[in-house]
Amino acid sequence: MSSSTASSNTPPAKKSPDLPAVKLPRDIKVLVAAAFMIAIGFGIVAPVLPQFAQSFDVSVSAAAVVVSAFAFTRLLFAPMSGWLVERMGERRTYILGILIVAASSAACAFAQNYWQLLLYRGLGGIGSTMFTVAAMGLLIRLAPPQARGRISSLYAGSFLLGNIAGPAVGGLLAGLGMQLPFLVYAAALVLVALLVATQLPSVAAAARRAAAQARTGAATDNGTSFQSGRGTSNGAGVSTAVKKAVLPLREALGMPAYRAVLTSGFANGWSAFGIRMALVPLFATVALEAGTEVAGLSLAVFAVGTGVALTFSGKLADAWGRKPMILSGLAVNGIAMGVLGFTGNEFWFFLVSAIAGLGSGLMGPAQQAVVADVIGNERSGGKVLATFQMSSDLGAIIGPIAAGMLVDAFSFGPAFLMATAVALISFLFWLPAKDTKLL
Repeated sequence: MSSSTASSNTPPAKKSPDLPAVKLPRDIKVLVAAAFMIAIGFGIVAPVLPQFAQSFDVSVSAAAVVVSAFAFTRLLFAPMSGWLVERMGERRTYILGILIVAASSAACAFAQNYWQLLLYRGLGGIGSTMFTVAAMGLLIRLAPPQARGRISSLYAGSFLLGNIAGPAVGGLLAGLGMQLPFLVYAAALVLVALLVATQLPSVAAAARRAAAQARTGAATDNGTSFQSGRGTSNGAGVSTAVKKAVLPLREALGMPAYRAVLTSGFANGWSAFGIRMALVPLFATVALEAGTEVAGLSLAVFAVGTGVALTFSGKLADAWGRKPMILSGLAVNGIAMGVLGFTGNEFWFFLVSAIAGLGSGLMGPAQQAVVADVIGNERSGGKVLATFQMSSDLGAIIGPIAAGMLVDAFSFGPAFLMATAVALISFLFWLPAKDTKLL
């Protein structure tokens, strides 16, 4: 046999896990910049809001209700946001939601009593869920399919950086008056609305460009991801595309991967947004008998762990698949949260907090990519997106309540172990589900 023949019969080299370079669409850059501005503004208000509520001579628990009201209205109005996305389109819903939050924030600055503050802050949650669901829809329609994980990482990373930088700015502004951070946040949101309105003029055209890029940059992709309907675009505007291609929630719920991602979204909301914000600082001050600065540092350490994971988790979700990253994230975050309640000193407390944050960052971009795979670039899935967002919000609301009851009845240990149990249930849901990247 000749050397040339032998060479021709040699099996091809294993495909490198390195992904082809994908040029970031300009429209994605606009959304990432907007997310950073929103997150900074939210971070500016976050440390001031409880203090501002207590300035009306109310209890600590009443001040906490103001914080929870925002999440509660987000949960209640998420279905409406999905309906608006399907009727108005993502871009218009995004801008309207941003302006509602801006008006809410400005109104909070002029609240004359606790009940006004509670009302205005709660109304802001309506706008928040509108632009959150719409932003997810925009990312799905604009992102090239072979780069969904990476773009989700970039978007989440911009939010994370803003949330880290915002509180520092908010603390400085609060020294000039507790109303000022709310007004600065409102002004930032108006700028975001103008940015999106002027720099993101045509979602339909951008989506067609992303689809064309996907066809040229990923010739091996057969485009059959969950019957995504990528060939249904008729070149018309956003509203026409929405009317002709809407993914029904019932169809999405028939997909095992979508049902599984609802459970992992709930688990991540329970852990990363619920227990972390409500129980971790309390554990630091009560169980470890550390100061409030340790409680604050623990939140920052968790965020750093998440940020480290975001630098590579999106790329791995695109290269290896969504399912391995979600299973890894659930395992790492679930185990770390369970161990956290049994740490006995600050060193181990910080270390385990960072590991828990790492787990959250491992699964975040992959979860967004799963939802994007289910919907596809040229279909609208407002209700599908809203239901996913609701699963996270529901976990963030139920988690602290359930954990608080366990702390009162037993101790911190069982409360943190509950987060492990929730992650385990989601892990079991994911085991039989097929990876959406492979469909």
